[in-house]
Amino acid sequence: MSWDDSRASFTEAAHWFLSTVDRVDARWAEPGLGEWDVRALVGHTSRSFLTVESYLARPAATVEVASPAEYYAATRAAASSPAVAERGREAGTALGDAPAAAVHEIAARVLPVVAGCDGSELLTTIAGGMRLADYLPTRTFELVVHTLDLARALGEPLQVPALPAAEALSLVAELAVTGGHAGALLLAATGRTTDLSVL
Repeated sequence: MSWDDSRASFTEAAHWFLSTVDRVDARWAEPGLGEWDVRALVGHTSRSFLTVESYLARPAATVEVASPAEYYAATRAAASSPAVAERGREAGTALGDAPAAAVHEIAARVLPVVAGCDGSELLTTIAGGMRLADYLPTRTFELVVHTLDLARALGEPLQVPALPAAEALSLVAELAVTGGHAGALLLAATGRTTDLSVL
């Protein structure tokens, strides 16, 4: 996917997330995902914007992680840490008394920054130095997956915009292949099983 398409994909995923957040209404304390309530889930998802902003503010000297798949391989252990759940709760609390408005404000700050980038920017992520063009698809993926979580929690349609859906599915396929789970994913995608516990 070209940089222009990747940037457009991130933007479309962001607007889908924002429109879903707008449908939360007063349900912020209802179950969201696992131990998270809706507020924590939204807070965690908003970090897809905040990490782009904070990582760009810390330029990297070299590329240490060369692709979205490498990023997920490098952060797999950290992703299962209890600290992730706690950061989600903290991010939800940080949204304050008007969480939907706070999320819109964050997005309004970050999206123009991404729009002004050319993808070659080097940023420092938790996995090491990356080009923005390689890091941004991971944020689109997080937006897509967690907006699906939010939509499901709210009983909203699971209608992912086409461009971010295609990008997220492409990354899922790559992760399944490199992780040795292609067979299980193909069986699930073709309706032969609903057991994804091995992925």
